[in-house]
Amino acid sequence: MNLALLAPQWAVLTLIALLSLAALQDAIQLKISNLISGAVLLLAVVTAMLVGPKLSLWENLLVFAIALTVGTWLFGRGILGGGDVKLFAVTVLWFDLGGAARLLLAVAIAGGLLALVILLLRTIGWSEGIRKRVVVLRAKGGIPYGIAIAAGAIAAVLSLQQTAAAADPTRNWSNIPGVR
Repeated sequence: MNLALLAPQWAVLTLIALLSLAALQDAIQLKISNLISGAVLLLAVVTAMLVGPKLSLWENLLVFAIALTVGTWLFGRGILGGGDVKLFAVTVLWFDLGGAARLLLAVAIAGGLLALVILLLRTIGWSEGIRKRVVVLRAKGGIPYGIAIAAGAIAAVLSLQQTAAAADPTRNWSNIPGVR
């Protein structure tokens, strides 16, 4: 069940706000609060209850379990931060198998662009004072991947909405059966 597509407008806007907040916090502190990830999870559960139980929900749970398993493995190897893993796992819960593939592609593209921007910024001759204050400008300062997760997720949600609207021009959030 693609919650990102079936959710009421307020839930999608809340998801986008939470993802934006996670990206902002990661950009500033290189961490993502468990409260934000927990809120994304809670919002997914509430949305699933509002949309109504569907057998296809197993796809969401499968991609969640895979994301958490692979993410934990990447965390154990120092490739991803714990906050990134949790945020990605609870975000992918909003998508079915097809939507998760779209999400993964969007996050990968956003992550590549983010890495390029940060690497380019690191080549600028910043003063030592600025490098001390801005962690991502340091040679091994890490990359706030929460920004890529949020950007990719927002792009995937908007892309799904646009695809659905193109397929059915009369479709909007207010006329989906069972969703108000």
